[in-house]
Amino acid sequence: MKFYRCWQRLFLGFLGAALLLLYTGPGIAAASAGESPAAVDMNKLADTMLANMSIEQKVGQMMMVGIHGPSLDKENQALLQQIQPGGVILYDDNMKSQAQVRQLNQQLQAKYGQKMPLFISVDEEGGLVSRMKNDLTPPPSQEAIGRTGKPERAREAAGQIARNLHALGFNVNFAPVADVGSGRERSFGRDPKRVADFVQQAAAGYEETNMVYTLKHFPGIGRGHTDSHLDTVVVDAPREVLQREDMLPFRQAMAQYRPENYFIMVSHISYPALDANNPASLSSIIVTDMLRRQLGWQGVIITDAMEMGALAKYYSFEEMGVKAVQAGEDLLLIAHGHEAAKQIYQGILKAVRNGEISQERLDASVKRILLVKLHHLFQA
Repeated sequence: MKFYRCWQRLFLGFLGAALLLLYTGPGIAAASAGESPAAVDMNKLADTMLANMSIEQKVGQMMMVGIHGPSLDKENQALLQQIQPGGVILYDDNMKSQAQVRQLNQQLQAKYGQKMPLFISVDEEGGLVSRMKNDLTPPPSQEAIGRTGKPERAREAAGQIARNLHALGFNVNFAPVADVGSGRERSFGRDPKRVADFVQQAAAGYEETNMVYTLKHFPGIGRGHTDSHLDTVVVDAPREVLQREDMLPFRQAMAQYRPENYFIMVSHISYPALDANNPASLSSIIVTDMLRRQLGWQGVIITDAMEMGALAKYYSFEEMGVKAVQAGEDLLLIAHGHEAAKQIYQGILKAVRNGEISQERLDASVKRILLVKLHHLFQA
C-alpha cells in the first residue's frame, strides 16, 4: 500500500494547490485535512474541477491508453503529452520485473498525474489471463475458484490480487469477469446464480482493499463461440434470457456496491435481440437505454479494447470513438497502438467542437470519472 498512499498524497497536493483557490467552501478544507468522503460534497467538488477543465483535458480524461515497452521513451512521452489521458493500461511488454513496474508507475504518476492523477490499470484476472508470470505467481483462475463451491474464496483471491497490484503502483484492475460460462478458465461457472454470488464476493475483496475494479463484459459474452478480438461475434439469445441469466451477476453487484468504486466494461459482441444494428459497445440501446436507464447504473462505463477486430474491421478509429461516446461510454480503452489512440482522441475532440457530441454529454462522462478519482483519494 506504500505507493498507493504516495498517490493519495500527490492527489491531495493537487487539490490543495489548485482547487483551494477555486472552491472556498468547507469541502476543500476537509480535503486538505484528509477527512472522510462524508465530510466533503463530492458532487460540488467534481463540478468545480469540471468547470476549470478545457475541452482537450475533458476528452483526455475519457481515454485509457496503452504505451509501448517498459519505459517512458520519447514516443510514449509524446503520446501522453498530447492526449493527457485519464488512465494508462500496462501489458506484459511493459512489465519486466516488479522493481521496473514500480518505477514505471511512479514515473507515470509523477509526470502525467500531477494535474489529475492517472488510473493505472492492468488485466489481472488469474489463471491464463495473468500478467508478468515470470516474476509474479499467477492467481488461481476464476474457473478454479468457482469449482471450490465457496464464494468466499473469490473474496480472498481478489483481496490478494489487489494487495499485490497496489504494491506495484496500480489502482485499477480489469477484473472480475462477470460472464456466465466463458471459456479459457475465465468464468466462475455456468450457473448464473452461482456466478453472481462469486462475482459479488470478488467485488467485496476489491472493495476492502480500495482497488478500483471492473465487471466485464456487459451484457455477458459467455454465449459467444468465437473471438471478438478477431471479428464480429453474434449472440442470438432472446432478450428475456439475456436479462434473466447473463445480466444477473452485473445486476446483483450493482445492487450491493457504490458506483464510484468500480467500472462496468461493455463488450463488442452483437446481440440482435437487444440491438439489431450495432455491437454492444457502440449501441445507445444497450449502453444508455438498458445499462444506464433500465438497470440504473450511475458509474463509469468503459469499452473493451477498441482495436479488436469486431470494431476495427468495420469502423475507422475516428468513427468508432465518436460512436462509442454517442452510445454513452465514459472511458475508451485503446490498449495497443499510439496512432489509434491519437485518431480516437482527435475524432472525439472534433465531434465536440462541431456539436456532434454535446458539451453536456462530455461533462456527464468526465464527472463520473472525476467522482471515482475523488472517492478513491479519501479512502484509506
